Amino acid sequence: MKTYLARAGALLCTFLIGGCSENEAPYVERPATDLYAKGYKELVQGDYKDAAASFDEVERQHPYSEWATRGQLMAAYSHYLKAEYDKAIMTLDIFIQLHPGHKDIAYAYYLRSLCFYDRILTVTRDQKNTYEALQALAAVSKKFPETKYARDAQFKTDLVRDHLAGKEMEVGRYYMKRRLYIAAINRFQVVVDSYQTTTHVPEALHRLIECYLATGLTKEAQTVAAVLGHNHPGNEWYADSFLLLKGKDLRPAWIKTTDDSWVSRLIP
Repeated sequence: MKTYLARAGALLCTFLIGGCSENEAPYVERPATDLYAKGYKELVQGDYKDAAASFDEVERQHPYSEWATRGQLMAAYSHYLKAEYDKAIMTLDIFIQLHPGHKDIAYAYYLRSLCFYDRILTVTRDQKNTYEALQALAAVSKKFPETKYARDAQFKTDLVRDHLAGKEMEVGRYYMKRRLYIAAINRFQVVVDSYQTTTHVPEALHRLIECYLATGLTKEAQTVAAVLGHNHPGNEWYADSFLLLKGKDLRPAWIKTTDDSWVSRLIP
């Protein structure tokens, strides 16, 4: 009985393998230029999956040709356009490792950074992709500072940092609503210390004032209010902080600046 089953299994495998081979397209070697042109045409037509396959075929059939190197980049770009970011990153990592001195290496790093950048989620979600995007963009700026890719990478870096600051603000507000003021203070202080050039700093300073007042730390609230008034005198959060302190019958504390002068711009 066992012998019969073994023979039947072997016959079944043979049948399946034979059927698969009959359905596969026969291998036909084609010139690298023809395969590349085919991939480019498919790319222009929006057939990104087929384009990536055609560009990969260039490398498979002509691995040592100049067209194979070009095909790698174009395959990565096709994956990127189809939002297959992991495939694009894998292809680009191989390209960067094999061709560190290629004339288009800056573009490879830049395209890799875009794969992370385009996957950034809202501030209410996990920010793993955001941190990876920040690292990838920093690599472009550091390695190729004089290129157009570095300029755009720096612009996107500023947006990413603003996004990360927004995440800290989101968490800080969450703690505030639950009256977990110490935890909220820690979050808002991160924004002030680590994301000083972002748009969230004025609100972070205002929220610090609110938290300090809520916990009875009036002197700290006054000091932060003076900083807010000095650095952002025309901001809407400046006005809110002023009214908040006025309602508590408090004045901002005067602070000493780097030139040894004392200022407090909140006092009219």
